[in-house]
Amino acid sequence: MSQLDLSIEKKALEWINGDYDSASKDIVRSLLVDGHFDQLTDSFYKDLEFGTGGLRGLMGPGSNRVNKYTLGMATQGLCNYLNKQYANQEIKVAIAHDNRNNSDVFAKVTADVFSANGIKVYFFEGLRPTPELSYAIRELSCQGGVMLTASHNPKEYNGYKAYGPDGGQLVTPYDKMVIEEVRKISSAKDVKFDGNPDLIEQIGKEIDDRYIATLAQLSVNKDAIANQKDLKIVFSPIHGTGGVSVPPVLKAIGFENVTLVEEQMIVDGNFPTVVYPNPEEHEALTMAINKANAIGADLVMATDPDADRVGIAVRNTNGEVVLLNGNQTAALLVEYMLEAWEKAGKLDGNQYIVKTIVTSYLLDKIAASKNVECYNTLTGFKWIGDVMTKLQGQKTFIVGGEESYGYLVGEHARDKDAVVSCAMIAEMTAYYKDQGSSLYEALMNLHKKYGLYEEKLISIKKEGKSGAEEIKAMMERYRSHPPRSLGGSEVISIKDYLSSTEKNIATGAETKIDLPNSNVLQFVTRDGSIVSARPSGTEPKIKFYCSVNAPIDSLDSYEESRSDMQRKIDSLMKDLIEA
Repeated sequence: MSQLDLSIEKKALEWINGDYDSASKDIVRSLLVDGHFDQLTDSFYKDLEFGTGGLRGLMGPGSNRVNKYTLGMATQGLCNYLNKQYANQEIKVAIAHDNRNNSDVFAKVTADVFSANGIKVYFFEGLRPTPELSYAIRELSCQGGVMLTASHNPKEYNGYKAYGPDGGQLVTPYDKMVIEEVRKISSAKDVKFDGNPDLIEQIGKEIDDRYIATLAQLSVNKDAIANQKDLKIVFSPIHGTGGVSVPPVLKAIGFENVTLVEEQMIVDGNFPTVVYPNPEEHEALTMAINKANAIGADLVMATDPDADRVGIAVRNTNGEVVLLNGNQTAALLVEYMLEAWEKAGKLDGNQYIVKTIVTSYLLDKIAASKNVECYNTLTGFKWIGDVMTKLQGQKTFIVGGEESYGYLVGEHARDKDAVVSCAMIAEMTAYYKDQGSSLYEALMNLHKKYGLYEEKLISIKKEGKSGAEEIKAMMERYRSHPPRSLGGSEVISIKDYLSSTEKNIATGAETKIDLPNSNVLQFVTRDGSIVSARPSGTEPKIKFYCSVNAPIDSLDSYEESRSDMQRKIDSLMKDLIEA
């Protein structure tokens, strides 16, 4: 960019001349003097938006960056909301942070602002997983909480997840009420940054012990663990919070042969051993897989920085360590938990599971086979937590999951929990091994029983202001000119979650979708394939999800059938992206 927009220059000068720290001012001044106008524009072209899940973005000075001031303004708005919502009551919040650069600093700023507004703060003494924060909010009867994390984003990012009294991220109408209060904070001058130490109480080991004990009680096959206590497990927290809680819970339920990837047990916000701290990516699990091959391990598990998501790898029928995707792991967990409940005689029609609309419909099929209700929600685990809160005391939640590697077993939290997931994944691996089967063979048998389901996610990054405009234009084009066929199969219905309608293409009839509005489109083809498109709510990406399925007659052709279906997915995806 050769010339800087006058409105951007004005905002940059306001920052340089305003009541901000000198280091931030120096960075902005340098960008201005050196002519880095693209970077300045992205830093100031808008205010970093407090969305329905909180804040997430690149760190640095500027109104569109994560820094002390943008987080302080968000927290002040949240304080104003809490003080209005719970007037004349003692208000309590819990705060935790992950390993990211500045997460501890941002957590302290957040605690100070809460306490400066007369709100009691339970402040974790060191880094802790997101699900433990969710647990602590419920356990300590808080009205809210904040987690400082950018989940699996690259090292340059940080963020802020806001939670309600149920331990779940805020949903409608409360998210909108908080957003309204945050938008009223027009300047960092409106923020009370001077904390009250008398209202900040450190918490740690006692909550840790209660959390781990709660998770250990969820075990459904203790005999299998006892028989397979030497199951070879490799675990990596990818430098993050999983190192605090996952090894202790695996030990608590009885596993005695857990090998840690020591290089990745080191807490480091620069994530020096990986390109991208995302357990969805093969590269992030490379060190763990190498360790598994060296020791002949049965199971590899790796959690993301805030330990709400877990990626796993297992041995296939050729003895090779291969990754399972989020849909496969979710299906295995659902089958395992429902089978265990059924064998224990505990399924009486009052149980349920929850998944998102872009997660494999194999989960619906498994639940239906057990007469267990399966609820479908919008993308984002907060909606799964919302269903749990609404049904609390009426029905019993067993398990929930989403394709993006997030799962929850038990009702102790209202967010995805990689800690309990690691425990239950290890347990079901032990159970199947005790039955003479690997976890991979259990997956094969699952597909033989219910049909072979294959899914794939493609994310296309579109950064900055121009990228956001491109993504918007793509979604508008899909709505105005939807594809007539995908992968050679006719599109028979279109689900538009923004207008909450499903349209039958043949008849033109429209039916209501009973979910909140969301910018998601789903195209259903005559052969049962489903392709979804949605802009990411946390990253500068548009995401495309594809699911195909078919019966499988013999496991002898299992790998060949999977390859055929992956080729079909590639054809479907190509047709949609190029539409």
